Amino acid sequence: METVRPRTSALASAPERLSTAQRWMLALSCSAVALVVGSMAALYTALPELATATGATQKQLTWIVDGYTLALACLVLPAGALGDRYGRRVVLVVGLFVFTLASAMPLVFDSPTWLIGARAAAGVGAALVMPSTLSLLTAGFPDDRRGNAVGLWAGVAGAGGVLGILGSGLLLERWSWLSVFLAMAVAGALLMVAGCTIPESVDQERPAMDLWGAATSAAAVGLIVVAAIEAPSRGWLDPLVIVMFVGGVLAAGIFTLIELRTAQPLLDVRLFARRGFAAGTMSVTVQFLVTFGVFMLLVQFLQLILGYRPLTSALAMAPMVVPMVAISAVAPWVADRIGLRLPTFAGLVVLGAGLVAVSRLNVDSSYLDVLWPLLVMSTGLGLCTAPATAAIIAGTPVEKHGVAAAVNDAAREVGAAIGIAVAGSILAAGYSDRIAPALPRLPEAAREPVGDSLAAALQVAERAGPQAQPLVEFAKAAFIHGAQQSCLALGYVAFAAAVIVGIWAPGRTSPFLRSGRQRIPERAG
Repeated sequence: METVRPRTSALASAPERLSTAQRWMLALSCSAVALVVGSMAALYTALPELATATGATQKQLTWIVDGYTLALACLVLPAGALGDRYGRRVVLVVGLFVFTLASAMPLVFDSPTWLIGARAAAGVGAALVMPSTLSLLTAGFPDDRRGNAVGLWAGVAGAGGVLGILGSGLLLERWSWLSVFLAMAVAGALLMVAGCTIPESVDQERPAMDLWGAATSAAAVGLIVVAAIEAPSRGWLDPLVIVMFVGGVLAAGIFTLIELRTAQPLLDVRLFARRGFAAGTMSVTVQFLVTFGVFMLLVQFLQLILGYRPLTSALAMAPMVVPMVAISAVAPWVADRIGLRLPTFAGLVVLGAGLVAVSRLNVDSSYLDVLWPLLVMSTGLGLCTAPATAAIIAGTPVEKHGVAAAVNDAAREVGAAIGIAVAGSILAAGYSDRIAPALPRLPEAAREPVGDSLAAALQVAERAGPQAQPLVEFAKAAFIHGAQQSCLALGYVAFAAAVIVGIWAPGRTSPFLRSGRQRIPERAG
C-alpha cells in the first residue's frame, strides 16, 4: 500500500489521478468528523424518550451524553500520536470499528449502565477517528490546496453538532430512540469500509510512544472535564469539584514537566510559545465552549417555549450550517493573506454579538427572533473556525500533524464540556432564583420537580389542568431569565477571547498558514 510521506506527497506527483483521490479523501474525512462530532449532540432530542424507556435518572442521562465527550477528550491526544507512529489510516479504520461496535451495543443491552458504558466506548473510537481525519488531509494535500481542505473540514466539524441534532430529529419523528444508535452504527460501518480505500500516511521516524505523557495528559483533561460536568449538579464550590479542578491543573503541570524533559514528547509544549498555535488553540476552545453551551439552551427554548417537536426544533437550527460551511471554505484563503488576527477577532466579536442577541429572547419571541441571531453566530464561527484550525496545524512540522490535529480536537471537546457545564449551571441558578417565590404556594409533592426544571414544571402543570396556567407562565419566565443570563455570560466569554486573540494572534506579516515547514527550536542542552 502506498505511503504518503510528510514532505513529498505521492498525491502531488500525478495531478489528474490525484485530484480524484484528494476529493475522495476529503469527502471521507469530512464525513467521519461529521459523524463523531454529530454523535455528541445527537442524543439531545432523544433523552426524554430514552429516560421513559430505560428508567434512567437525570444523573444517568447526563453521563449517557457526557461519557462520550469525556472519553474523547481524554484520549484524543494519545490517539493522534498513535496515528503518527502506526499510520493514520489504520488508526482511522480501527477507531471507526470501535465506534460502530459501541454504537450497536444499545440495540442489545439497553439498561442505563450499559448505555453509559457504550457511549464511553464510542468516545474511545471517536478519539481515534478525529485526529486521523485532519492529519490525513494535511499530510496528503499539497501546500496550495491544504488551506481549502482544512477550511472545509473545520466548517463541517463546526456544523457537526447541528447535523447530529437534525439527523436524530428526523429519525425520532418516525422511530424510537434506538434508531439513533442504529444509524450511527450503520454510518460508522460504511465509513470504516470506505477508509480502507485511501492511502496510508505515517511519520517515517516512528517515534516511541510517550506513555507517561499520555497518562498525565489524559488525567489532566479527564479531571477538568469531570469537574465541569459535575459542577452544575454539585455546585462550583463543592469540595469534590474543587479537588478535581486542582488535580487536573496539577496533572497538567506534571505533563508539562515530562514533555520538556523527554527526548520524544507526546506534545512539544514549547509549541504554545508560538503565537499562531496558542491563539488558534484558545480560539477553537472558546468557539466550542460557547457553541455547545448555546445549543443546549436553544434546543430547550425551541421545544419548551415555542412548543416545537424534536424534528421541528432540529430543522429550525439547520439554517446556521449554510453560512458556517460556506465561509469556512474561503476563510483560510483570506487569513493566509491578512493573518490570523483579523478574521479571528472579527469572528469572535460577531459570535459574541449573536449570543447577546439570543439573550434578548423572551416568552413572546417568534422563530424569526431566533433565526437571525443563529445566522449571525454561524457567520462568526465561519470566520474564525477554519483559520484557527489551520494555524494549529501550520504551527507544527508535517510529520507531527496527527498530534497537532489531536490538540485541535482536544480543545474542541474540553471547550464543549465546559460550555455545557457553564451554560447549564447559570441556567439552573437563574431558574431556581426566579421560580422560588412560587414554590410555597404549591403542594408539597410538586415543589421539587417544579423547582428542578421547566420541563418538569410543565409536566406538573399538564397533570393539574387549566388552573395551572399561571404556573406555566411563571415557570417559562423563570427559564427565560436563566437562559438570558447564560447567553450573556457566553457572549462575554466570546468578547473577552476576541480581545485577547486580537492582541496575541499573528497579523498579516506572519504567514501562519504556510504548510507547517517551521522548525521547532532545538532543545536546550
